[in-house]
Amino acid sequence: MTESALVQRVIALDMEGVLTPEIWIAVAQRTGIDELRRTTRDEPDYDALMRYRIDVLNTHGVSLKQIREVIAELPLLEGAREFLDELRQRWVVVLLSDTFEQFDDHFLELMGYPHLLCHRLDVAEGRLAGWRRRVDDAKRCAVEAYRALNYHVTAIGDSYNDLTMLRAADAASLFRCPEAVAAANPDLPSVSTYRELLRWIDSVQVPATR
Repeated sequence: MTESALVQRVIALDMEGVLTPEIWIAVAQRTGIDELRRTTRDEPDYDALMRYRIDVLNTHGVSLKQIREVIAELPLLEGAREFLDELRQRWVVVLLSDTFEQFDDHFLELMGYPHLLCHRLDVAEGRLAGWRRRVDDAKRCAVEAYRALNYHVTAIGDSYNDLTMLRAADAASLFRCPEAVAAANPDLPSVSTYRELLRWIDSVQVPATR
């Protein structure tokens, strides 16, 4: 008879909109380029969205350096560091994001250097030339990999691009998501404060073995 394996819990968080401001909204505000206000909350196809963004940036001559200068002035969302610290005292925490390695150093420092899995940009002469995903649907793949290692995964996200991750997790909640996302996924809990989110996380029943 095979013994049951002990289960460890992982909390998987999206980054932008959950812990940090939306980078592209901030870039749009700084540059005055309204086309960059389009985010994953509006466009479910992330590849199409990134190709659109890169075209817009290059049309307007916006460099990676300029984007990084905008990011360097952004704070975390109010209460995000305290929320993250509370989670890390109790569980393993991983950030699963569709951001990019070239964007993340400022926020990683503010968050105390959590484990972040994300994508990478192709850059040519200081301008964005393309982007590289590690694998297709990386957030979902990461959740499935943790589950295959016998982790119980609790996932939190806010946008269309988080839905496959949320559906792959053992437990999942939306956080400060657009009304359209919540309405299209009525079976998923949806909360708007870190206190509510912590209460929901605490309420999830995690088996000791499986």
